[in-house]
Amino acid sequence: MNKTLKFTYNMTSRATIFLNFVRHATFMKRRIRYKNEQGELEGVKYGKITYFPRHPDHVDPPFEPSKLLLVKRVKPFAGNPWWEKEVLVNLGFKNEKHVNEPVIVKNMPEICAMLWKVKHLVKITPIKLPDKLPIADDLNGTYLHENGTFYVIPRVEPAREEAVEKFVNDPKKLNRDIIQKKLRLKWLLGQSM
Repeated sequence: MNKTLKFTYNMTSRATIFLNFVRHATFMKRRIRYKNEQGELEGVKYGKITYFPRHPDHVDPPFEPSKLLLVKRVKPFAGNPWWEKEVLVNLGFKNEKHVNEPVIVKNMPEICAMLWKVKHLVKITPIKLPDKLPIADDLNGTYLHENGTFYVIPRVEPAREEAVEKFVNDPKKLNRDIIQKKLRLKWLLGQSM
């Protein structure tokens, strides 16, 4: 009986020593220093927010935030509390069963605060606008892709429009139907090709 007690005691003490070693191994963890030697905060200031980078030589890449956001609803209105439904209606979503139209909103702090409240109900995509927006005379149409890319369709030159119309209305044009009729007629008449 004494041998088993001694054996279990030795095993548990070894296990606790090993687990305590792993739990308190501070040499593996890198401590983030929030204050320098003078007691001042070391973080990077972004307006009113102080950001503490993981590595001291970390530099954020240059980033220009999007001016517009494409917001899609991914979960239904039903089953959510009234305050979340109210936020969705304020964003521009309709409280209908199968209507899932995307909404375009400005990227402003007030709108972002509303989106934060319903982040589990929506999918937010920043809209990438082209570098140079066209004027009204050059504009033929626009297209907003689901990945947030805004495409501008330029106006077609008049010479190209005339060439396309001439090609479509050309009686000598070889299309599939004309070729099929002529070849069928030659086949029926027994003419060689």
